[in-house]
Parts: sequence; structure tokens; C-alpha cells
Amino acid sequence: MARSTVTDHSEATTPFARGRLLVVALLGWNDAGDAASSAVRSLQEAIGADRLIEDIDDESFFDYSIHRPVMKAGVEGIRKIQWPSVAFSGIPLREASATDAPAETTELAADAGLSVSSDNGENVFVLIGPEPTLRWRSFTKHVVDLCEREGITRVVLVGALLADVPHTRPITIFMSSDDAAVREELDIDRSEYEGPTGVLSAIGEEARSRGMLVLSLWASVPHYAHHSPSPKATLALVDRLTEIVDVSIPHGELVTESAEWEAEVTEATAQDEEIAQYVGYLERTRDMVEAPEASGEAIAQEFERFLEQAAGKKPQPGPGAFPTDLSGTAQRPMGGDRRVAPEGDDQDADAAESESPAAEETEAPEDSED
Repeated sequence: MARSTVTDHSEATTPFARGRLLVVALLGWNDAGDAASSAVRSLQEAIGADRLIEDIDDESFFDYSIHRPVMKAGVEGIRKIQWPSVAFSGIPLREASATDAPAETTELAADAGLSVSSDNGENVFVLIGPEPTLRWRSFTKHVVDLCEREGITRVVLVGALLADVPHTRPITIFMSSDDAAVREELDIDRSEYEGPTGVLSAIGEEARSRGMLVLSLWASVPHYAHHSPSPKATLALVDRLTEIVDVSIPHGELVTESAEWEAEVTEATAQDEEIAQYVGYLERTRDMVEAPEASGEAIAQEFERFLEQAAGKKPQPGPGAFPTDLSGTAQRPMGGDRRVAPEGDDQDADAAESESPAAEETEAPEDSED
């Protein structure tokens, strides 16, 4: 039976956070600095979405030479193999509360400055695990089948990509969506990224084809400081997820860890004059684009440079650009912030030349990934 490709407009008129949501993060290509997976795990812990609905471990989805099974000690020391899997967790539809009581607003920690509801946890599901290596279309279909079974009407794709952004500035979070209703509600844009992609994009496309609303959320991780973990990027994603899914997510040690991470990277970059100059270039570019007096032409030039690199061309770096990263790998700075997000998921979390400018909540969004 052919499935509908038309969005349910009754759902489109309901606030995004008010539907049953699936939040997705897949380790690997879409997870630079483990930022996305760490943020989604923080959400999972906050709402207690550890009720495993299904452990997707079909061997047809994984190449075990890439995702190696792990030997674990079990009961009474008896060892058992733990196979790679993607966990789908949450409160099953049949057990969810049917209450329509208004949400009670709570304040997050002062450093977050966010006001959200505290009772939306039962509407949130989590899909997390390693990105499958095989049969993506079958995997994607299975995931969206589960969404339909559990009454899920919204999907949030969370990723992190390596980008030419300074570690000393707020982490850029790009949001995007192909759904007009979502773009209007959240005041974001559609992603214009074209290029290699990952399973996140496939999940988004399948979900949309069945009438679900899809939102992509991507954090930009400094490519010269890409070693995991990246707590500053995780913290930025946690704060944005808090607003999107309408659930308070405790920061825990993230604020302290973020400050320590930034201090460590600053100390490391200061020891290499060339990379220190490069970081300075990124800072100036970021500040220029964010300045109130920044001209549309200046922003357009930086964005064009980004688009050229994303398309595989070799643009000329902006003035003051310097190559090399902390590992000594030659880099071509691409510079700049932009108002439109790349298709996140499609960024290689381990490629030091990922594209994406910076600018904290520039919300130049959309389904980056998806």
C-alpha cells in the first residue's frame, strides 16, 4: 500500500513540542566530538527515557568488522558478547498518561537562562546508537514504522560537524527544516546543503514522507580541536534541546567541563604561533559577521566562501587566514559565519575540512542533516 507523502496539517498547526517526539543521535560520522550523542544521552537521563522499547540489533544492519561486538562480564562473571545495536527508548503509547493538564513552567539553572515546561518527558522518545553500516533504507523504514506504532508525529535529528569556528566563541547551533510549518514556528530556514549524507538524513526523509514534522539540530565543533569529548558543543545542544522538546535538562558538570575544555584548547593553540593566528582570524570573522553593523554584502561573501568549499571547490581564504591544526594537518581556512545551515548530517565528523561557519544561535537552520 502506498504511503501518504502529504503532511498532516492538523499536526502542523500544533506547537512542535506538543506532539510525541523522537530525538535521534547516531554515533560516528554525524557526531563530531561525541557532542550529539552526549547531548541526547543527557536528555534521556533527564526524562528517564530508559524504557527500552526495541533494541535494533539485526545483523543485516552492521558490518562487525567496523562495529566490533564487545565481550562483557555478566552475572557470576560469565562473559557474554554485546552486539552493536541502536536503542529505541521511551514510554510506550499504551502506557503514556492521557492527561491534558497544562504544563507547569520551571526555571533552569541561572547560567542557562531558559524557561521550559517540566512534564513533557512522557512524550519524548530517544533513538541512539552507532550509525548502521548496511541496509540504510531498511533500517530507516523500520525506525519510522516504530514511530507510527508509538504515535510519534515529530522527529528531531541531532548532529555535530567539524567546522571552521573558533573555540573561544559560543558554539554555533544550526536548525533547519523542510517543513514550512516548523520553519514558521521556530523562525528558521530550509537547509540548502547538497552532498554526501548519513542515516540521519534518510530517517528525516522517510519520516516526512509519512506526514511527520522533522527538525534538524547541528552543532559546529572547531576542527582544530576535534578530539572527543567536546563538552562545550554538548552544552550548546543540551540548551537548544531543552527549548525544542520542552523538558528541563540538568547541566550537571557540563558548565565546568566546558570551561576547562576551552582553557585547555586555548593553552594548546597558544603554543603554536601559526594556529594561534588562525584562531584569531576565525574570531575576527565571527565577530565581524555578528556585529550589528555587519553589511549584508560581508555576510554574503563569507557565506559564498562556505558554499564553494561545501561544493568541493577551492575558494581563496579570507585575509589573515592561516593553515594547520593542532595535530599538524594542513588546513584551508574557509572562514565565516552564515545565516543558513549546512545539511549537518552530511558532514564528516572526522574530516578536518568540514564546512560550517560560526555564530552562536544564528539559527540558520534546517534539517542540516536531514
